[in-house]
Amino acid sequence: MHIVIVGLSHKTAPVEIREKLAFAPTAMEQPLRQMLKLPSVAEALIVSTCNRVELCAVTKDPEAVVSELRLFLAEYHEVSPEEINDNLYEYQGEEAIRHLFRVASSLDSMVLGEPQILGQIKTAYGYAAEFKTAGLILNRFLHKAFSVAKRVRTETAIASNAVSVSFAAVEMARKIFDRLDNKSVMIIGAGEMCELAARHFVANGVAKVLVTNRTFERAEKLAAEFAGKAIPFENFVDHLAEVDIVMTSTGAPNFILGQRQMEEVLKRRKNRPMFLIDIAVPRDIDPKVNKLDNAYLYDVDDLQGVVQANLKERQKEAGKAEAIVEQEIGQFHQWLANLEVKPTIIALRQKLEEIRQQELDKTFGNLKDLSTKQRKSIEAMASAIINKILHQPTTLLKRTQDDISGEDYVDAVRALFDLPAPANDDKEIKPLDDAEVTG
Repeated sequence: MHIVIVGLSHKTAPVEIREKLAFAPTAMEQPLRQMLKLPSVAEALIVSTCNRVELCAVTKDPEAVVSELRLFLAEYHEVSPEEINDNLYEYQGEEAIRHLFRVASSLDSMVLGEPQILGQIKTAYGYAAEFKTAGLILNRFLHKAFSVAKRVRTETAIASNAVSVSFAAVEMARKIFDRLDNKSVMIIGAGEMCELAARHFVANGVAKVLVTNRTFERAEKLAAEFAGKAIPFENFVDHLAEVDIVMTSTGAPNFILGQRQMEEVLKRRKNRPMFLIDIAVPRDIDPKVNKLDNAYLYDVDDLQGVVQANLKERQKEAGKAEAIVEQEIGQFHQWLANLEVKPTIIALRQKLEEIRQQELDKTFGNLKDLSTKQRKSIEAMASAIINKILHQPTTLLKRTQDDISGEDYVDAVRALFDLPAPANDDKEIKPLDDAEVTG
C-alpha cells in the first residue's frame, strides 16, 4: 500500500484560492465519506486550515489516486480543475511521509515552530477516526507524526523564541522584570495588535490590566475580556503611575506621550522601572523618553529586530528538527514495507508446510515398516526441499520491499500460491527475522 498526499498551502496558493477549497471543520463527515468512495482510496484524511488544504489517502494505485483526488477537490468545491491545478502539489511514498512529519513538526508553517498546526492535524485525525475513514495505515501514520512532532519540540528549541511582535513584547518585558505575575499593564488603543499583546500578557500572569481608547465603549469591551478596567482616553496619563508596562498603538498623527509627562510619571512611581512598547506608526511616544532613567522604550523596529533574531535562532534549530524527521521516516517506511511482505512470507511458509505435512502423512501411511531413523530422514529431506523452494521468493520479497516493484511481487506470490489477503488489524508488524524466511 502507498500513502499519497494532494493539496495546496500558503506556499503555492493565495488566500483567494485556499478559501475556495477549505473544508468546514464542523462538517467533515460528508467530504471524508465521499473521498473514501473514490475507486483507488482505501483510507482517507482531510487537513484543512487557513494556510493549507491537504487530502491524504492510502492506496494500491498511487497514479490513479492522484487524478481522483485532484478531481474530487475541484468538484466538491465546484471549481474547475484548470483553476486550481497549478496550485496543487502531490507527494507519494517516502516523500508523503516526510511531508506530513514536517507539517506536524511546524517545519512547513508560515511561522516556523508555531504550535497550532499540530493541534489542527490531531483534530483532522479525530474526524477520520470518528467517521472510520482511517484504518491501520493512517492510524499508525498519524500517531507516528505526533510522536515526531513531540521529539522535535522536546529535543530542539524551535519554538522557544518569540516570532511575533506582540509576543516579543512579552518576552522583553520578562527580561526587564524577571517575572510578570505581580505587574500591571496599560493597553493604549484597542486594535488587533494591542488585543493580541494583552492576551499574551494575561497568559503570562500580569496582575492588572488597564485599557484606554479614543472610543470608550471599545475600551470597555476589551477590558471586560481580560477582567480589566477601562479608563477614559483623555485621562490615561493620570493612571500611568499605576502600571509597570505600557503598550500603545493608536494611529494618532502626533506623540500622545512626551518626555516631560514621563518625568512626572516616574517621579510618582519613585523611579521604579517602566517598560514602554510603542508599535504605532507614526510613533505614539517621544523617543526622548528612552533617555530617562528607569524608562525602557522600544518601538516597532526594535521589536522587529528581536523577531528577526529569534527567527534566525529558529532556523538554526530547524536543521536539528529536519534530522529527527529523516530518522523517523526510515522507521515508518520500514514498517509500511513490512506490512504486506512479512505476512506474505509467513503465509507462504504455512502453505508449503501444510503441503509438506500432507505428503508426509500419505507417504508414512503407505510405508508402515519405516524405522524412526528413516522417518526422520524423510522428514528432514522434505523440510530441506521446502526451504530451498522458499529461499528465492522470500529473498526477492525482502530485497524489493523498499522498491516500487515490491508490491507487484507480493501480489504475484499471493496469486501464484493462492494465499489469503493479509488481515487488516492494528497488530505490531516487526522487522523481518531471517529465521522466519530460512526455516
